[in-house]
Amino acid sequence: MIREKTFYRAFFALTLSLALQNLLTFGVNLMDTVMLGRYSQEAMSGVSLCNQIQFLLQMLVGGAGEGAVVLGSQYWGKKKLDPISSIIGVALRFGAALSVLLFILVLLFPELLLRLLSNDGGVIAQGAQYFQIICFSYIIFTVTNILVASLRSIGVVKIGYAISFSTLCINTALNYLLIYGNFGCPELGVRGAAVATLVSRCVELLIVIYYLKHREKRLNLTLKKLIFIDGSYLRDYNRISSPVLVNQALWGVAQMVQTGILGHLGGDVTAANAIAVQVYQVLSVVAYGAASASGIVVGRSIGEGRQSALRSLVTTLQALFIAIGLVSGGLIFLMRAPILTVFGGSLTEAARKLALQFMAVIAVTTVGTSYQMACDTGIIRGGGDTAFSAKMNLISMWGIIVPFSAMAAFCWKSPPAAVFFLLKWDQIYKIIPVALRLHSWKWVRSVTRPDAAETAP
Repeated sequence: MIREKTFYRAFFALTLSLALQNLLTFGVNLMDTVMLGRYSQEAMSGVSLCNQIQFLLQMLVGGAGEGAVVLGSQYWGKKKLDPISSIIGVALRFGAALSVLLFILVLLFPELLLRLLSNDGGVIAQGAQYFQIICFSYIIFTVTNILVASLRSIGVVKIGYAISFSTLCINTALNYLLIYGNFGCPELGVRGAAVATLVSRCVELLIVIYYLKHREKRLNLTLKKLIFIDGSYLRDYNRISSPVLVNQALWGVAQMVQTGILGHLGGDVTAANAIAVQVYQVLSVVAYGAASASGIVVGRSIGEGRQSALRSLVTTLQALFIAIGLVSGGLIFLMRAPILTVFGGSLTEAARKLALQFMAVIAVTTVGTSYQMACDTGIIRGGGDTAFSAKMNLISMWGIIVPFSAMAAFCWKSPPAAVFFLLKWDQIYKIIPVALRLHSWKWVRSVTRPDAAETAP
């Protein structure tokens, strides 16, 4: 275990900064869920289905940004910043292509996509109204988040939660005005929530552009640098990002399939799942922050050539991940009932009971998530091994989770809580392959180009 207090101060400062950013980001979706939940259960359920497409976009954008973070943090460790602007430019091209594809699919086939996730006509109608507006935010969201993720590779994190805080405030205020029709505004319901989110995304992008132009001094990013890039870094980026993108895409699609399985069990199950997922996202932000922070720390250590320090670093990080998981799981379990009171009387009694059961399941699986997810996407991926996670999740999700949970739902007619557990229990059993990979040390790889001094005979 590392004993220097300076390490813990630096690590937790980075972790909490990233956690705050995640909290504010997920807080936007949570406020949509709460405010629409108080408006009507159907509206909340419809938007929760649409958010599965948003989650898939987030996974793809996260994959595109992660390649920039892995490469950028190692170049930062080597004190070489010039390649980073080209790497960011490549990441933006990948992300933009993916977001344009999703935009076209949602714009042209909104109801078809929603029917894959639910058989409730009222829920589908609400979701289609939301889709018609929210799809225009996809490209804006992608550009903003790849730029923010890229800045994380050089230790710039404050801009992320400044953006997320502004989004949360704007989105909440506009939701209050446009969903319910307060202060003389039109009562737009789900369309009001979509308009609020679209406006918030536009403000986010403007803040990032202002920051890059007037405040950021390390990279000195300009539009010219992002357009006219060194194309030779495309191969480096593709080598690192392709496995991550495949993993993120498979994970995002799998989450849509899981939502579809639950969505075809009835509107109450869809509503309960929407609440449980949002609560989990908000109360597990420290675990995700620790994972992101560990990736940066590990990548920088390898870039600086300090592989000898990795053993104590990895041991310390594992202990921190377990502690964070226990605290996060305990909070989710203890706050289940109080959280449901904010939805007022719009939830049916069946939806309320299912939400309590789903959150109890998540309270247990969160402990596993905090360890294996952070070790996998933080330490192992930050160390340069981006392929392991894709292989593991491909086998786990499509070979175990989806088939067994689908059979439980439609063949064995299991209770919704049992189906929900089967959809989430991979967060526990994946501890074993992740721990084995971690302690093999085969994930330690330098992914940057060697300096002339390193290649000299």
